[in-house]
Amino acid sequence: MSTAAEKRQAFIRYYKRQTGAKEITMREVAAFAKKMGWKMPTPPDPLDMLAKQFSDSAGEEARTDKETKRTYKANLAITERHSGKQTTLWIDVDDNPPRHRMLKGLHLYREQMVGEAVIGKNTADHWNRNNPDQIPLPFDTDLTDDVNWRQNAPIEEKSGMPA
Repeated sequence: MSTAAEKRQAFIRYYKRQTGAKEITMREVAAFAKKMGWKMPTPPDPLDMLAKQFSDSAGEEARTDKETKRTYKANLAITERHSGKQTTLWIDVDDNPPRHRMLKGLHLYREQMVGEAVIGKNTADHWNRNNPDQIPLPFDTDLTDDVNWRQNAPIEEKSGMPA
């Protein structure tokens, strides 16, 4: 038995085979699925939608340290179980949350970064293995130099884009 996500992934591959497209938008895939009678999802609960928008906005908020002029995350998410349900709690770094809360929030944030790095490395390795006649794509997961460079770049260069 496959999950709903696996069924959607299989449909994306089907769509690409049917259309011959190599680069796609998910809106095109959804329109194709709708034409084929794919069951349209039930709209989410408006309260859940608004809560997700607030979560997205909290996660995006960054502030500038008045002393160092460096950008930092304003809010960190902490997941906990309450009444048998996974719940995300948000803490504002400037509300001086207890150290154990900050540790947990930063640990979860780092775990997200590590997860993304592993998938990126696996993706580059996969492509390199399937394209042995090409120059291998590098994917360095040691970001120490990148972080240090960006922390110490002049303010006007902190866009993250090379000059």
